[in-house]
Amino acid sequence: MKVDRRVVLGLGGAAIASAGATAALMPPPPPPGALRGADLGRGHLLRRGNFPKPSRTERIGVAIIGGGVAGLTAGWTLAEAGCDDFRLFELEDAVGGNARSGRNAVTAYPLGAHYLPLANREAVALRHFLTRSGIITGERDGLPVYDPAHLCADLQERLFWRGRWQEGLVPRIGLGDRDRDDLARFAARMTDYSAMTGRDGRPAFAVPIAYSSADPDLRALDRLTFTDWLAAQGFASQVLRAHVRYAMRDDYGTEPDHVSAWAGIHYFAGRRAFAADDAGDNVLTWPEGNHRLVRALAQPIGDRITAGVVAHRVERTGRGVSVDVYDPATDITTRVEAATVILAVPMFVAARLCPEIGDVRQASYAPWLVANVTVDRLPGGEGVPIAWDNVSTTSDSLGYVVATHQSRSAGGPSVLTWYLPLSTQSPANARRLLIERPADDWKRIVRDDLLAMHPELAPDIRAIELWRWGHAMVRPVPGYIWTTAPGFRVDPPLYLAHADLSGASLFEEAHYHGTRAAEQVMAQLGHPHVALA
Repeated sequence: MKVDRRVVLGLGGAAIASAGATAALMPPPPPPGALRGADLGRGHLLRRGNFPKPSRTERIGVAIIGGGVAGLTAGWTLAEAGCDDFRLFELEDAVGGNARSGRNAVTAYPLGAHYLPLANREAVALRHFLTRSGIITGERDGLPVYDPAHLCADLQERLFWRGRWQEGLVPRIGLGDRDRDDLARFAARMTDYSAMTGRDGRPAFAVPIAYSSADPDLRALDRLTFTDWLAAQGFASQVLRAHVRYAMRDDYGTEPDHVSAWAGIHYFAGRRAFAADDAGDNVLTWPEGNHRLVRALAQPIGDRITAGVVAHRVERTGRGVSVDVYDPATDITTRVEAATVILAVPMFVAARLCPEIGDVRQASYAPWLVANVTVDRLPGGEGVPIAWDNVSTTSDSLGYVVATHQSRSAGGPSVLTWYLPLSTQSPANARRLLIERPADDWKRIVRDDLLAMHPELAPDIRAIELWRWGHAMVRPVPGYIWTTAPGFRVDPPLYLAHADLSGASLFEEAHYHGTRAAEQVMAQLGHPHVALA
């Protein structure tokens, strides 16, 4: 009997906690590469407080706190409408949140989010942005036409299953009768949910989530775990359960027994093909991942972005809202007097800045490790050729995407972006492990996982760059989407904008909330605009 390779790699269950000791015994030494991530020092400044008192004052119309996708979308929306009296303040040195990217001599590569599914019919604001950015180039028969340069090239996905690579992410060979029956029944149920319309005329499951039906029987699914729902429906196939687990960890960084059934079904049923040329099932992707979209959002904002500063106090005044912003480079705090403020940060951060948001303890966040592995040549393997997204059923990682895939080049060096959500233990313990485990141990884990899929890569791995996300994405645990998230509210002239308000850390959700907050601000200020969210 073969040894469980997840234990060897330190990727499975309780073994992840001891993997460092195991990995430390494995020669040869790991490749070069740094361990980076969100700026822990500035984040801890916010937790500790004790900032210098403000020594100067600035006045602006709108202050946006946070330069992730939601904050950038708010700024883009204001700029497009000609509402130019605003500033955006970001704690990190670069904007983009979990859609940031890196670059080496070979290619750009993602540090987090790496693709965007084509927009649903109801995602009007998102389609407007994609049109303005040149990604949607027109319409044909009432359907949007996407520039093919932005669509994922073939082969999109492959799965290592029973010793061979197959196209797609659902196993197709070597299945028992129960597996085939459960896979077919599950696909049919998800198709039914995708086509379902609630009694209020809304899609049962929409993207953005805010456009979903409010039918009580549908929202009741948010009180169950996805695991319990699967059991109640008689879905017992381990092949199906493994595929569902991959999906929940892929979008939510969370195990199915901690994901609400509503969120689980939404993953499979929330997206409906809406594109010309039968492109609806494709995705948008670039070497740098969603940072391509970040750059498009940031471009019209320009020098109104101030990065590398810590906004640490938000308080209402008689004339609007004051924000204290600390610059670590100068050790100076500036008081920004604004007519209105958009808090575009995770809810646990927003509550530190502005306690009136309330209790945010129900918001929990999934930690991730991302590794960008530079290789002299692309891996191969028995079966179908390398795809953009490559997943192995023998690994507890989510596999890797190929940063150079869109170049359509089959030869030469590349970068493989490897993903691991630390979902098999509590988020707090996983964050501790993420911080405490030495970089060389993480690199050994990454390398050994890749070599288990591709032994021939051993001499071709040149570097492994690590990026850790302690709070990568909010976890859609039971009750969060339709009970907890709607409770996060502030009154004007304060507004919230973040994917946390949806319960799913998706570009579409952050974009919706950024658009909506900017439109609310312009309505308050009496600035003319066209409402899209």
